Amino acid sequence: MYRYDEFDHAFVSARVEQFRDQVARRLSGELAEDAFKPLRLMNGVYLQLHAYMLRVAIPYGTLNSKQLRMLAHVARKYDRGYGHFTTRQNIQYNWPALKDTPDILADLASVEMHAIQTSGNCIRNVTADHFAGAARDEVADPRPYAEILRQWSSVHPEFSFLPRKFKIAVTGAPHDRAAIQVHDIGLQLKKDEAGKLGFAVYVGGGQGRTPMIAKKIRDFLPEEDLLSYVTAIVRVYNLHGRRDNKYKARIKILVHETGTEELTRQVEAEFAELKDSVLKLPDADIRAIERYFAPPELAARPEGWELLAKAKKADADFATWVAQNVQPHKHPDYGMVTISLKPIGGIPGDASDAQMELVADLAERYAFDEIRVSHEQNLILPHVAMADLYALYENLKTANLATANSNLITDIIACPGLDYCALANARSIPVAQAISERFGSQARQAEIGELKIKISGCINACGHHHVGHIGLLGVEKKGAELYQITLGGSGDENSSIGEIIGRGFEPEKVTDAVETVVDTYLGLRLSPEETFLEAYRRVGPKPFKDALYGAAAEAA
Repeated sequence: MYRYDEFDHAFVSARVEQFRDQVARRLSGELAEDAFKPLRLMNGVYLQLHAYMLRVAIPYGTLNSKQLRMLAHVARKYDRGYGHFTTRQNIQYNWPALKDTPDILADLASVEMHAIQTSGNCIRNVTADHFAGAARDEVADPRPYAEILRQWSSVHPEFSFLPRKFKIAVTGAPHDRAAIQVHDIGLQLKKDEAGKLGFAVYVGGGQGRTPMIAKKIRDFLPEEDLLSYVTAIVRVYNLHGRRDNKYKARIKILVHETGTEELTRQVEAEFAELKDSVLKLPDADIRAIERYFAPPELAARPEGWELLAKAKKADADFATWVAQNVQPHKHPDYGMVTISLKPIGGIPGDASDAQMELVADLAERYAFDEIRVSHEQNLILPHVAMADLYALYENLKTANLATANSNLITDIIACPGLDYCALANARSIPVAQAISERFGSQARQAEIGELKIKISGCINACGHHHVGHIGLLGVEKKGAELYQITLGGSGDENSSIGEIIGRGFEPEKVTDAVETVVDTYLGLRLSPEETFLEAYRRVGPKPFKDALYGAAAEAA
């Protein structure tokens, strides 16, 4: 993984000391909150409902054990013993004292981490496929390109004050595990007919109060033109994006109002001026960054298959965990392991300091010191030998980290909601916990199959409800919390925005409503192999509306 050079170390350290001075002046009263707010946001510090919140960047979701131990240290020393992993592959601490935030940032800097550009109207943390560098279907590892974009975008003088926040995602495989089509810019690595590497470029995706699927504006962009083309896109947005209304300031609105064809013309014209400039990436520079992400040397471990078969036969729970949470690796003797942060009845995405330290230990022992954070709020060990899976599983069980629910109905994405967030209208966490408990039976989850539930506590959609197979949006109506249901969303290569099914449900009724949707699906699917999303796309919303509200009510 990428290592800081001298510039990185000096830059991050200088930012820490600068912020230390700003915090001291705020605490002394020299700086008013209005003046301090943009300064703290530049360093990832928010003022939430009950306390400050610190958001720490995990670039493209990649960590080593030393860094994860530092995140555990921060949770234990400065917070309440846990951190919350987010849908942008970051981690948030919900209870730090403002006076401690400079010390936290200094501790993070000691392991090459920071909180720069985790907030504000700038280019945020660049995200990537959590199986990058290990997945069998991968064309190329997307992380070197994400790192190039990170270096280019960090405190970029032209793009530090954009009309609104800006999000970029990169995937290296035809199957999109990074939700690139709901980002401001989405990049998919691919090869042309001659075998040359490049990108399909998507622009104008996003969620929030106006959800949109991105438009493809380039089917193939050569890799050396990455920075020139992305600069062209952001430059057009910076020039024409709306600044009079923050709800219409994202690039998706510019694409919609300008039209895809005209927006593409403007980007291509800007790109023509830039493509042969200093922004063109030399092949030697790309390969140099690529070397930071060279995969570990994986020795053949063919004995692992026999050991695995014996362990699965002896332990049915382990067999279920392998089937659900272990995916095929490029190397036949290894697997990619999802460590679920969604225990039944738990808070999605939360991990205690002890759990983080255990995962760090296990990554060193079994996974070549690599950990990933997925945008689905789980942790990943990308390179684990089949021979080591049972020992890994036994260790995970001791910390309640062996839940076998990856991509099942209890693998719920949820934002912090009204329990923490000042913007929220409703709670997300209790709803996620209730649904998880209702569907916690392993047999029932297996019967239902792949089904992604995503919950947001407000229209900002931090829980990605728009692209949930079942999405839940918390709203406020006459002082009461209600939950609006959307169906049919997806964040993969066949992305779609979920359809609002009808009126919202009270907190005590929303779990029953979800069960009604699930039972309706089970009753109409053509076979156990037909997934919820496939069935919904086949039959449409009517059977679900009828089940939830009654045919007579729907007709009325």
